[in-house]
Amino acid sequence: MTDPVDDGGPVLLRYPLEGRFRARNSPARRVPSHGTDLMGTTYAIDLVPVDAGGRSAPRSWRSLVATEPAERFVGFGAPVLAPAGGVVVVAHDGEEDHAARRSQLALLPYMAGQAQRLRHGPGAVAGNHVVIALGADGPFVLVAHLRRSSLRVGVGSPVREGRPVGECGNSGNSTQPHVHVQVTDSTDWPTARGLPIAFRTPRGVELPGESQLVVVPRAASGPAG
Repeated sequence: MTDPVDDGGPVLLRYPLEGRFRARNSPARRVPSHGTDLMGTTYAIDLVPVDAGGRSAPRSWRSLVATEPAERFVGFGAPVLAPAGGVVVVAHDGEEDHAARRSQLALLPYMAGQAQRLRHGPGAVAGNHVVIALGADGPFVLVAHLRRSSLRVGVGSPVREGRPVGECGNSGNSTQPHVHVQVTDSTDWPTARGLPIAFRTPRGVELPGESQLVVVPRAASGPAG
């Protein structure tokens, strides 16, 4: 396996999803990618599973004016794979998978609660999540918004790249089922610095642009050696 840390360049990862997904809040569009450096999110990226038509879920009247069951979304329950090999140093479970919100009307009260979620700490923001240390002193890969009770690893577990670590959910600060990936120099979230990332593919190293459709063949599943 290629060393995920490349002498000061971006930390090289594999995509944590297979099938079709779109990049959102990509650092290829702007930095900080999520509009803030808080909790090491400077170079974070969101990956939203979609169907063959590019939709995260079928549209209905609820899509326009109300919340939607997370279970209706393509990504809910999709396997999430370790983006790199290392040792699990955080495995947080027990956060609820809440309703999805694509409607602007449903998003308004949700956004009003953002400050409160930040005050409640990493679990309220990242939801159910796993952090993998790539070396004794990092860097650290966070995979967030996993489905409740889906975690397949615990603290201290060695993991190989490509091994399932959980399932895509809608826990934490999430408006629809997706996977949030970031790399930091620390797990002390108030002071952690985000590190640049990129993904290895058969086509070479890439960082998908905003809304770019990515297709990873499911036949590529299985841990890398």
